[in-house]
Amino acid sequence: MDHTVQSTTTLLKASAFAGLLAAVVLISAILPAEYGIDPTGIGEAMGLIPLASKVDQVKGAQATEDLTYQENSVTITVPAGKGLEYKFHLVKGDSMRYAWSTTDNALFYDFHGEPDGDTSGYFESYTVSTSNNVRGTFTASFDGSHGWYWKNKSLVPIVVALKTEGQYTIIGIK
Repeated sequence: MDHTVQSTTTLLKASAFAGLLAAVVLISAILPAEYGIDPTGIGEAMGLIPLASKVDQVKGAQATEDLTYQENSVTITVPAGKGLEYKFHLVKGDSMRYAWSTTDNALFYDFHGEPDGDTSGYFESYTVSTSNNVRGTFTASFDGSHGWYWKNKSLVPIVVALKTEGQYTIIGIK
Protein backbone atom coordinates (compact mmCIF):
# COMPACT_ATOMS: atom_id res chain seq x y z
CA MET A 1 0.00 0.00 0.00
CA ASP A 2 1.40 3.36 -1.01
CA HIS A 3 0.82 6.33 1.36
CA THR A 4 1.41 9.84 0.18
CA VAL A 5 3.03 12.19 2.69
CA GLN A 6 1.38 15.60 2.74
CA SER A 7 3.50 18.69 2.44
CA THR A 8 4.02 21.01 5.39
CA THR A 9 2.00 23.72 3.61
CA THR A 10 -0.99 21.39 3.19
CA LEU A 11 -0.82 20.35 6.86
CA LEU A 12 -0.61 23.99 8.01
CA LYS A 13 -3.61 24.94 5.83
CA ALA A 14 -5.64 21.99 7.18
CA SER A 15 -4.71 22.86 10.78
CA ALA A 16 -5.60 26.53 10.27
CA PHE A 17 -8.95 25.56 8.74
CA ALA A 18 -9.68 23.16 11.64
CA GLY A 19 -8.82 25.89 14.18
CA LEU A 20 -11.03 28.41 12.37
CA LEU A 21 -13.90 25.93 12.23
CA ALA A 22 -13.48 25.20 15.96
CA ALA A 23 -13.59 28.95 16.73
CA VAL A 24 -16.79 29.36 14.69
CA VAL A 25 -18.46 26.44 16.51
CA LEU A 26 -17.30 27.83 19.87
CA ILE A 27 -18.67 31.32 19.19
CA SER A 28 -21.89 30.31 17.44
CA ALA A 29 -22.96 27.20 19.40
CA ILE A 30 -20.97 26.31 22.52
CA LEU A 31 -20.84 29.73 24.20
CA PRO A 32 -24.59 30.39 23.70
CA ALA A 33 -25.67 26.88 24.75
CA GLU A 34 -23.35 26.45 27.74
CA TYR A 35 -22.85 29.97 29.10
CA GLY A 36 -25.55 32.16 27.52
CA ILE A 37 -22.88 34.27 25.76
CA ASP A 38 -23.93 35.08 22.19
CA PRO A 39 -21.66 37.67 20.51
CA THR A 40 -23.02 36.97 17.00
CA GLY A 41 -26.74 36.42 17.66
CA ILE A 42 -26.59 33.07 15.87
CA GLY A 43 -27.07 31.15 19.14
CA GLU A 44 -30.35 32.94 19.82
CA ALA A 45 -31.50 32.38 16.24
CA MET A 46 -30.81 28.65 16.66
CA GLY A 47 -32.63 28.58 20.03
CA LEU A 48 -29.53 27.78 22.09
CA ILE A 49 -29.72 30.57 24.71
CA PRO A 50 -32.47 28.88 26.81
CA LEU A 51 -30.23 25.83 27.23
CA ALA A 52 -27.74 27.85 29.28
CA SER A 53 -30.31 28.75 31.94
CA LYS A 54 -31.43 25.11 32.21
CA VAL A 55 -27.85 24.05 32.87
CA ASP A 56 -27.62 26.63 35.68
CA GLN A 57 -30.91 25.41 37.16
CA VAL A 58 -29.73 21.81 37.11
CA LYS A 59 -26.42 22.77 38.72
CA GLY A 60 -28.32 24.63 41.47
CA ALA A 61 -30.58 21.64 42.07
CA GLN A 62 -27.60 19.30 42.27
CA ALA A 63 -25.91 21.56 44.80
CA THR A 64 -28.84 21.20 47.18
CA GLU A 65 -29.17 17.47 46.54
CA ASP A 66 -25.51 16.56 46.99
CA LEU A 67 -25.82 15.68 50.68
CA THR A 68 -23.50 12.96 51.78
CA TYR A 69 -24.80 9.66 53.09
CA GLN A 70 -24.68 9.55 56.86
CA GLU A 71 -25.60 7.38 59.83
CA ASN A 72 -26.66 8.88 63.15
CA SER A 73 -27.89 7.77 66.57
CA VAL A 74 -29.48 9.95 69.20
CA THR A 75 -31.41 9.52 72.44
CA ILE A 76 -34.29 11.87 73.09
CA THR A 77 -36.11 12.17 76.41
CA VAL A 78 -39.82 12.88 76.12
CA PRO A 79 -40.94 14.37 79.47
CA ALA A 80 -43.90 12.85 81.33
CA GLY A 81 -47.22 14.18 80.07
CA LYS A 82 -45.52 16.24 77.33
CA GLY A 83 -44.79 16.03 73.62
CA LEU A 84 -41.95 17.09 71.36
CA GLU A 85 -40.84 16.96 67.73
CA TYR A 86 -37.58 15.72 66.25
CA LYS A 87 -37.00 16.70 62.62
CA PHE A 88 -34.76 16.25 59.60
CA HIS A 89 -34.61 18.27 56.41
CA LEU A 90 -34.86 16.17 53.25
CA VAL A 91 -34.82 17.19 49.61
CA LYS A 92 -37.51 15.71 47.37
CA GLY A 93 -36.45 12.20 46.35
CA ASP A 94 -33.93 11.70 49.18
CA SER A 95 -34.43 8.67 51.42
CA MET A 96 -33.88 7.97 55.08
CA ARG A 97 -33.92 4.62 56.87
CA TYR A 98 -34.93 4.86 60.50
CA ALA A 99 -35.52 2.81 63.62
CA TRP A 100 -36.60 4.08 67.00
CA SER A 101 -37.51 2.32 70.21
CA THR A 102 -38.25 2.95 73.87
CA THR A 103 -37.31 0.67 76.74
CA ASP A 104 -40.68 0.53 78.46
CA ASN A 105 -43.76 2.54 77.68
CA ALA A 106 -45.21 3.11 74.24
CA LEU A 107 -45.50 6.62 72.80
CA PHE A 108 -48.18 8.17 70.66
CA TYR A 109 -46.45 9.40 67.50
CA ASP A 110 -47.18 11.26 64.29
CA PHE A 111 -44.54 10.80 61.58
CA HIS A 112 -45.10 13.75 59.25
CA GLY A 113 -43.58 16.38 56.97
CA GLU A 114 -43.93 20.11 56.39
CA PRO A 115 -43.05 21.67 53.00
CA ASP A 116 -40.35 24.35 52.83
CA GLY A 117 -41.77 27.86 52.68
CA ASP A 118 -45.30 26.92 53.74
CA THR A 119 -46.83 29.47 56.11
CA SER A 120 -50.33 27.99 56.31
CA GLY A 121 -49.45 25.36 58.93
CA TYR A 122 -49.99 22.52 56.47
CA PHE A 123 -48.35 19.20 57.23
CA GLU A 124 -48.73 15.72 55.79
CA SER A 125 -48.95 12.77 58.21
CA TYR A 126 -47.37 9.55 57.01
CA THR A 127 -48.06 7.39 60.08
CA VAL A 128 -50.06 8.10 63.23
CA SER A 129 -50.03 5.38 65.89
CA THR A 130 -48.83 4.31 69.33
CA SER A 131 -45.79 2.08 69.69
CA ASN A 132 -42.50 1.50 71.47
CA ASN A 133 -40.63 0.17 68.42
CA VAL A 134 -40.85 1.49 64.83
CA ARG A 135 -38.61 1.06 61.79
CA GLY A 136 -38.88 1.80 58.11
CA THR A 137 -37.67 3.68 55.07
CA PHE A 138 -38.97 7.06 53.99
CA THR A 139 -38.54 8.87 50.66
CA ALA A 140 -39.39 12.58 50.71
CA SER A 141 -42.14 13.59 48.29
CA PHE A 142 -41.27 17.28 48.76
CA ASP A 143 -38.46 19.49 50.09
CA GLY A 144 -39.04 20.18 53.76
CA SER A 145 -38.78 19.08 57.36
CA HIS A 146 -39.80 15.52 58.11
CA GLY A 147 -39.87 13.74 61.44
CA TRP A 148 -41.81 12.67 64.48
CA TYR A 149 -44.05 14.25 67.05
CA TRP A 150 -43.98 12.03 70.14
CA LYS A 151 -46.53 12.42 72.96
CA ASN A 152 -45.75 10.83 76.32
CA LYS A 153 -49.06 10.07 78.06
CA SER A 154 -47.37 8.36 81.01
CA LEU A 155 -46.32 9.77 84.38
CA VAL A 156 -42.60 9.09 83.80
CA PRO A 157 -40.12 10.39 81.20
CA ILE A 158 -39.58 8.07 78.22
CA VAL A 159 -36.26 7.81 76.38
CA VAL A 160 -36.38 7.27 72.61
CA ALA A 161 -33.32 5.70 70.93
CA LEU A 162 -33.40 6.85 67.29
CA LYS A 163 -31.09 5.55 64.55
CA THR A 164 -31.15 7.04 61.05
CA GLU A 165 -29.20 6.68 57.84
CA GLY A 166 -29.52 8.37 54.48
CA GLN A 167 -29.22 11.79 52.88
CA TYR A 168 -30.60 14.49 55.16
CA THR A 169 -29.76 17.41 57.39
CA ILE A 170 -30.53 17.07 61.09
CA ILE A 171 -32.79 19.82 62.43
CA GLY A 172 -33.23 18.20 65.85
CA ILE A 173 -35.78 18.98 68.55
CA LYS A 174 -38.38 21.57 67.59
